[in-house]
Amino acid sequence: MNIRTIAIKSAVVAALGLAAQASFAGAVIFNNGTAATSTLALGVNATGELNTTTGSVVVNSSATGIALKFADGAYHDATSPGCLCEGWGVSANNTVSGYANVSTDGVVGLAVDSFTSSATNITSSVHLTSLTGLKVTQSYSPTASGGSFVDHVTITNDTGAALTNVKYVRVMDWDVPPTEFNEFVTIKGTATTTDLELSHDDGFESANPLDPVSDAILAGTTNTDFSDSGPADHGAFFRFNFGSLAAGASKEFDIFYGAATSEAGALAEIGANLIELYSLGESNTTGGPSTGTPATFFFGFKGVGGVPIVSVPEPASLAVFGLGLIGLGALRRRKSKI
Repeated sequence: MNIRTIAIKSAVVAALGLAAQASFAGAVIFNNGTAATSTLALGVNATGELNTTTGSVVVNSSATGIALKFADGAYHDATSPGCLCEGWGVSANNTVSGYANVSTDGVVGLAVDSFTSSATNITSSVHLTSLTGLKVTQSYSPTASGGSFVDHVTITNDTGAALTNVKYVRVMDWDVPPTEFNEFVTIKGTATTTDLELSHDDGFESANPLDPVSDAILAGTTNTDFSDSGPADHGAFFRFNFGSLAAGASKEFDIFYGAATSEAGALAEIGANLIELYSLGESNTTGGPSTGTPATFFFGFKGVGGVPIVSVPEPASLAVFGLGLIGLGALRRRKSKI
């Protein structure tokens, strides 16, 4: 699906998606519990995808997806400007699917069982309308590290029979402020993530795991790691195949959404949460992708057959590093007295 097609159909599909969720309003949560004291905001619709207009707090869009508080004290969003193109989908047996992505797909083949929210948690539970025993629960909350949110996903097979080729898609169009529609994108971890079936930079792709259309926006981004591709209006697409799921069994994994004022800060958060596969969206400013300032956004996955790909210094190493800094300080003091 290309960008022109998205532009033509987005208004119609968005209306259908909102109508499907009419009995359940979305919600926004904050990494510290309140808008005033937090640095991050996350908005989720009733069917579990980001970009909600309900209670939106951002200044550069009408909906909140994943937003960072900038130096001006306002929240700026990185997934909702231009189109509400962030979504997910699940399928089984290569025959049945359900998916939600406000501007790209609307809500297709999903029914909401429950949607609850508090200051720091949002939980969406849905089932497939054509396979009611296939259920997906997504529970969003701030991470202990504080610089991101985690979506704990549980796919449950209550159909009474084994399912094959259980697939899950997550896709987003990066629109990183302050240069929305013109960002640098990175994807890392593709070679070591065994459950990953397909990845590329087309954030306008359908969230339907059974959709045969799947094309990258820029060359060199399909099923491979790449760094700082762009600048362009693109995003990230990931499709996983978890194989068979026995009757009564569940598949659980985590998705992370976060942001920092630099690439180093975003990578530190990725490392702290042992993320196995991730995408960065960085603004196209004077600092460029080398620094990732004033904003680097990310989303990533854990529990999808990979290994942590950003190293975190061992406590002992940190201690040695700290002693080294103390030693340097003492040496400088001694030199200043000479």
